[in-house]
Amino acid sequence: MSRSAVSTDPWRQRVDSADWEAITAEVNSLGGALLPPLVTPGEAQRIRELYGQAGYFRSTVDMGRHRFGEGQYRYFKTPYPEPIEQLKQALYPHLLPIARDWAAKLCWSALWPDTLDEWLRMCHGAGQGKPTAILLRYQAGDWNALHRDLYGDLVFPPQVVINLNEPGTDHTGGSFSSWSSARGPSPAAPPPSYRTATATCSPPGTALSGPREAGQQHRYGTACRSSD
Repeated sequence: MSRSAVSTDPWRQRVDSADWEAITAEVNSLGGALLPPLVTPGEAQRIRELYGQAGYFRSTVDMGRHRFGEGQYRYFKTPYPEPIEQLKQALYPHLLPIARDWAAKLCWSALWPDTLDEWLRMCHGAGQGKPTAILLRYQAGDWNALHRDLYGDLVFPPQVVINLNEPGTDHTGGSFSSWSSARGPSPAAPPPSYRTATATCSPPGTALSGPREAGQQHRYGTACRSSD
């Protein structure tokens, strides 16, 4: 990417400006970490509004039908709408050292290349060609069962989940939990992560559980994965 492109990419600037040394330490210590806001409230609203526009998505999943919980999510199709692709490209080089470090500690093979584009080519060559970024919608009483998302043998373990709603305004109640296979319950998302546009990074071997809402309207979140 050219220097001029980087200078006009606000999402890369936000990602790059984060204290990644502190984020890495928090992931290693607590099993997850809070990132600074990666999108503005206005951008979060525009992403939420995409949910009703079927042309941006390749499929829709009813969680109750599959016993994943209650609620619904949609898989984006490529090309991703702004800023999904920009965030994936910006996050990958910062998440890569975390993935490689955990792989070394867990005696895994760290096969991830230096760029996201190279990694995607590897996934596509292995038959893993479907985009995996999702937009989730929860209504009152909905919830997401504790789960791990795997789409094939090639996996980039860290995930980033971005909250797109404002608690107390768009919804009441709810929680976000994670469980590390190595550590057990993990405080990966303390209450500040529920603010609009804040993001949570979860490391390898972590299962995620979505919110059970006791309030009004809908709650949205987007998950940026890199194993597509």
